[in-house]
Amino acid sequence: MPFPWQFDLSFIICALSLCQWHLSYLAIFWILQPLLFYLVFTPFWPLPVLYTAWLLLDWKTPEQGGRRVAWVRNWQVWTKLRDYFPISLLKTKDLCPEQNYIMGVHPHGILTFGGFCNFCTEATGFSSVFPGITPHLATLSWFFKIPLIREYLMAKGVCPVSQSSLDYLLSRNGPGNLVGIVIGGVGEALQSVPNSTSLLIKKRKGFVRTALRHGAHLVPTFTFGETEVYHQVLFPEGSRMYRFQCWFQGMVGFYFCVFYGRGFFQNFWGLLPLHKPIVTIVGEPIIVPRIENPSQETVDKYHALYMEALRKLFDEHKTQYGVSETQELTFL
Repeated sequence: MPFPWQFDLSFIICALSLCQWHLSYLAIFWILQPLLFYLVFTPFWPLPVLYTAWLLLDWKTPEQGGRRVAWVRNWQVWTKLRDYFPISLLKTKDLCPEQNYIMGVHPHGILTFGGFCNFCTEATGFSSVFPGITPHLATLSWFFKIPLIREYLMAKGVCPVSQSSLDYLLSRNGPGNLVGIVIGGVGEALQSVPNSTSLLIKKRKGFVRTALRHGAHLVPTFTFGETEVYHQVLFPEGSRMYRFQCWFQGMVGFYFCVFYGRGFFQNFWGLLPLHKPIVTIVGEPIIVPRIENPSQETVDKYHALYMEALRKLFDEHKTQYGVSETQELTFL
C-alpha cells in the first residue's frame, strides 16, 4: 500500500492561504480586539478612544454601500486559495452596467468557497469577466457590529443582508451593482453533503419581492462542486444533536455542523476541504419590471420564472461538471 503521508510544497502553500481566510477572523477577534482594549490602560489609550469615536460615527456605513478596498480584493493570497481547488467563474451572458441585479448564489455548501472567491476577491477576474459591474455578497448583519471584523468584511465588498442595505445598493448607489444572496442560508448548509442537488428556495421569495420593488434583474447562478469538498455528519430530526443545531442557529444566527475533509499531509480526515474543482456558472438575467408594491401573485410569477431558469442552467451544464445526466435539481 502507498504511504499515506505526502508532502507537496505547492499544495501546502495553497492550503495555508486557505487557512488564512478563516484564521484571519479568529486573529482579529481573539488577538486584535483584546489588544485594542488593553491599549486603553496604556499610554497609547488615544488609539482605542479615537477608533471607538470613529466607529460610532461610521456605524451606518455597512448599510450604505460599505467601503470596499481594491487592494484587499487583489491580494495574491486569494489566487492561492483559488488554486487549491481550483475555483473558476463562467458567464453565459453579459451583464449591462446600466442595470442593477440581485444574484441568487446556489448552493450554500459548508463555507461557500465559490461565492467568496468569485465575488469577494479578484482571484477569478470578476472585473474583467463582467466589466462595469460591482459585486457585493450579502451575509449576516450582526457580523458588522463586531469592531475591526466589519472593516475587513467591507474591504472585500461584503454587505449586510438587511433590507435597508439591499435597498441602498439597488436604489441609491447608482447602476451596475450586483448583490449576491445565498438564498438557502444556514438551513441549506445543514443539508450539504456530496452528490446533493437539493436547494431550499420554494418558500424563500423575499429576494424576488426586493427585485420587483427596485426593478433589479434576477441572475441565477449555480456552483458545481460546492457540496463536494466536505463530508458532513447528518443527524436525524428529533435527535439531541439536531435539536442542539437548531438551538445554536437560533441563538447565534449561523449553523453548527460536524464536517470533515482531508489533512495537510494525508488525503483522509481533517479540516481542510477536499481537493476538487469548484465552478460557478452565472446564468442569463431575468428581466424584472419595477413595481413599488408588487402583489403576491406577481412575486410568485417571477419566483417561478427564477426557479425555471435555475433548473435550466443546472441541466445545461451538469454533465460537464461530474453530475449524472439523470440527476435532477430538487427544490425544497
